[in-house]
Amino acid sequence: MKKSLVVITILVAALVFIAACTKSTTVSNGKPIASTTVNNLTATLSNSSGQLKTGDQEVTLAFTDSSGKNVDVGAVSLNFHMPAMGGMAAMNDAVTLTTTATPGVYSGKVNISMAGEWQGQLAFEGPAGKGKATFSVTAR
Repeated sequence: MKKSLVVITILVAALVFIAACTKSTTVSNGKPIASTTVNNLTATLSNSSGQLKTGDQEVTLAFTDSSGKNVDVGAVSLNFHMPAMGGMAAMNDAVTLTTTATPGVYSGKVNISMAGEWQGQLAFEGPAGKGKATFSVTAR
């Protein structure tokens, strides 16, 4: 009886250890807001609501290859630009991006100053080369 209890305890401890040390390959980035193709990668901007809104908010930017695997692109910048209209000057709302534990997935904070049509200006440089793209997104 003692031997089987020791064996079970060791097996349970080993399984807990393995589960704790194993990295999950599934990363929840929220609901997609917009996607664009940069070189041979897909960049997807997302958040919890799937909608860019005015004011302070958190977003996630993820880069994936054609098979859906995350790809580390190195240094990344994302800016939301609204061109000048009438008497209103052009606006730029930069996203402050930081790396996450998952290569190719970046966490960001941005304050969108007003509702309307914005141009996302995306750039990266690193292990996946250099890339730039512009995409449209509407803030509500």
